Amino acid sequence: MLANQSIINALATQGYCVIDQALEPSLAQALWQVAFDFQNDFSRAGIGRGDDHQLASNIRRDEISWIQGDTQATRQLMQAMQALQSDLNKYAYLGLKRFEAHYAHYPPGGFYKKHLDAFRGQSNRVVTLVYYLNPNWQPEHGGCLRLYDETDQFLLDIEPTFNRLVIFMSEEFPHEVLPTHQDRYSIAGWFRTDQLDALLGQ
Repeated sequence: MLANQSIINALATQGYCVIDQALEPSLAQALWQVAFDFQNDFSRAGIGRGDDHQLASNIRRDEISWIQGDTQATRQLMQAMQALQSDLNKYAYLGLKRFEAHYAHYPPGGFYKKHLDAFRGQSNRVVTLVYYLNPNWQPEHGGCLRLYDETDQFLLDIEPTFNRLVIFMSEEFPHEVLPTHQDRYSIAGWFRTDQLDALLGQ
């Protein structure tokens, strides 16, 4: 389904890649339908986890719903991510243990200020993935993902167009979601090096 070797090569050479028409059209449409059907399950996103979690509307204004793989479409997505994880471990020696993901909805006026998904030596997020679910997206709708390089210099803006996939190394690329003027849907995910049982204290 995904061109895993091309992804691995891009991560090795430049640390990120952008893939258009990333998934089969039928799966892309089904993933969008899940987001549309389960909008009532979205809740306001915050920053931090566990005891450190807090809402911070000055930093991010979006809603999320964690993916459990309880629909056919999300199961297919998770299977594709498992295959990518296996190839990343086999060819890039990343030691990835699991993948987690959530749907994200940015209403008009939504944004997420510049941040890193991981800090060197302090997090288990290794590879970040963003997949977009916005049919007929236009430049005037805003909502670009803005990537910065390791020196914090502007790198590129990526429009959240339908069936576009962005993958980058979590520790290397500060990024932000610019203000959107339309409802903006995506799936954000992370390949991690920790086990879920360890995270839960089991």
